[in-house]
Amino acid sequence: MEEIIKLKNVTKEFKVLNRREGLKGSIRDLFSRDYRTVRAVNDISMDIMPGEIVGYLGPNGAGKSTTIKMMTGVLEPSSGEIICNGIIPYKNRSVNAQNIGVVFGQRSQLWWALPAVESFKILKDIYQVSDSTYKDMMELYSTMVDMDQLMHKPVRQMSLGQRTLCDILASFIHNPRVVFLDEPTIGLDVAMKAKIRELIKILNKEKSTTIILTTHDMGDVDALCRRIVIIDKGTMLYDNDIENLTELFGDYRTIKLSLIKKDEAITEDRLNELVASVRDILDVGAKAPEGITVSYNENEIEVLVDEHKNNIVKIMNLIQEKHKIYDMHLVEISTESVIKKIYERGI
Repeated sequence: MEEIIKLKNVTKEFKVLNRREGLKGSIRDLFSRDYRTVRAVNDISMDIMPGEIVGYLGPNGAGKSTTIKMMTGVLEPSSGEIICNGIIPYKNRSVNAQNIGVVFGQRSQLWWALPAVESFKILKDIYQVSDSTYKDMMELYSTMVDMDQLMHKPVRQMSLGQRTLCDILASFIHNPRVVFLDEPTIGLDVAMKAKIRELIKILNKEKSTTIILTTHDMGDVDALCRRIVIIDKGTMLYDNDIENLTELFGDYRTIKLSLIKKDEAITEDRLNELVASVRDILDVGAKAPEGITVSYNENEIEVLVDEHKNNIVKIMNLIQEKHKIYDMHLVEISTESVIKKIYERGI
């Protein structure tokens, strides 16, 4: 099977003005030619196959959006090669646009004052969707969501979740081969996140649409993605199955400890105090060395331990000498923790 998207040694650089401070500096900047070159994407290569859902992850400023903009044809790479649906996106933007769908965060493609159904009809005409294809898509949508409730409601009266739902449906209206979803569940409640994840899974299965998903929500990753690509500072750190990612850190476990009585007032200062105390007990100081990380989540102290280098029983005994442990449980390292460790130091 031939790849639907191919990136080969793609690099993107921007010229950025070295700005001066103050009013005089701003005036001088108007005539300045003092630029520096910033490399947003550095020599990235990957092949994406038809029907895949790929999680494209990285911290803020990693180069994710720049890569997506090059794949959609908005930006031209400084060097390297990009092929999407058999064409070069930035050289054939209008043709490329016919074969892709895009949802960028909270930037809606729906007309604000119109009911959603009118936006869908406008998009149908823009993409030259046939009447039969449009009818089939609307019937498919009706099996997945309550269309009567949404279609005749003006977009400005919708909740954020309803608007996101309609934006995702709109991005599939012309049967694109590839859909780019940028933070589709940002700002949504738990129930709506679950609904949107299920919608994405069904559309991917029913239409065999390739989906590139950028997100900071590890719930999206665990629910949707078998393959993830991790990028940081423009450089690719990881490209493989999510199961393989967890296996890289298979010796890690998280000890979750309750060191505060249930009836005791819990404050952020108190939790920070306990984290500092546990760090001192384990002799890891303010900056934990490789093998142990101490933090808190909600009301629990979390000690991330590399069992290959540390003994969990010994760690528990050391903590218990100084603090009463009211509850504890041991869990496998989460996808979120693995990715955080990769951000911090790579693989």
